[in-house]
Amino acid sequence: MTLESDPSGLAGDGPPNTVDALVQLSFLIHRIVSAAGAEHDLSVIQIRLLGILRDRQAGMVELGRHLGLDKSSMTGLVGRAEKRGLVERTPSPYDGRAVLVTLTPDGRRLAGRCADGIGRRVNALTDELPAEGRARLTELAASLLARAGRSGPPEQAR
Repeated sequence: MTLESDPSGLAGDGPPNTVDALVQLSFLIHRIVSAAGAEHDLSVIQIRLLGILRDRQAGMVELGRHLGLDKSSMTGLVGRAEKRGLVERTPSPYDGRAVLVTLTPDGRRLAGRCADGIGRRVNALTDELPAEGRARLTELAASLLARAGRSGPPEQAR
């Protein structure tokens, strides 16, 4: 497994293997998302919450499942976002015990600014790739994400 001590993130003289390359890329993307969040005093999980809600409202259980958080952690996360005026909770019209979480106008603006910051950083990373390389990278990433969505959490893979 790779270590983060090498500034390039890749040890050795040859090309990295698939696992090392993907793990190091995930570390880099995490740093990009963290940096964008730091500009707005948001954690990575808060940015993920705003990102999920950009084009939908969602119930707490659905959000928790997507974010990998239990009920009490979700309640705290949404409560903190609500205090900042980024989200609001409304009763579900389908289940009297459930609430739906929606971005407020301020939350929508902040989600957009975060997405723009992340986009600028990722584009700076990929802009020297040829157009067909960027297209292939997008295709491969989408394929891996779709496969992960169909097969469940990666920790269940053997």
